[in-house]
Amino acid sequence: MSVEMNVWHLIAEATIVVQLVMLILLLASVVSWVIIFVKRGALARVEKKARAFEEQFWSGADLGQLYDRITKEQKVREGLEAIFETGFREFSRLREEKRASPEVLGSGAQRAMRVMLTREVDRLEQNLNFLATVGSTSPYVGLFGTVWGIMHAFFALAGVQQATIAMVAPGIAEALIATAMGLVAAIPAVIAYNRYSNQVYRLEVRMDNFKEEFAGILYRQARRLQES
Repeated sequence: MSVEMNVWHLIAEATIVVQLVMLILLLASVVSWVIIFVKRGALARVEKKARAFEEQFWSGADLGQLYDRITKEQKVREGLEAIFETGFREFSRLREEKRASPEVLGSGAQRAMRVMLTREVDRLEQNLNFLATVGSTSPYVGLFGTVWGIMHAFFALAGVQQATIAMVAPGIAEALIATAMGLVAAIPAVIAYNRYSNQVYRLEVRMDNFKEEFAGILYRQARRLQES
């Protein structure tokens, strides 16, 4: 208990610059944890919806009925559902033009799905840059606070005839707290950024593969419509 009180005492006795550095690191850490928990839920939701949609899509369900069901549901469409809806809507729009060839139908749907894929990836990557920034800069911000605190501690010895370690120890200790806070803010942010970036990449590959397969299905369907 006494150690905890000593730490708070050191923080309270630190210089204004060191306290400001600690406050910035504390705010960065709090925002990082909020992003970590929100992003964890969002990515888990997208993966769950992707598995459920793939089961329905590859079960042999009629594409028109699947499209109608998705568009009638009052919910935000994301991931594979958004790509499917965009591709099938563009395919249906182009199909109404009687002169549209299978190549035009397939390429048009694929182009629309590519745009939606880019938007989905951008949405999934939202706020990941903040985690990367916190992870890469927090140790240096904490180190700045430490250097400033140590400089302040040694400047205080300028007018002292006989210096002892006991005189500079509190100043050095309070300065080192800034480095510790920088590491506390940086380590979770780096771990979360690496993990979530990998999840986003795997989801991007999954959606891109679906886009290509669905574009091929639409092209073959357009060929059948032309031959009939």
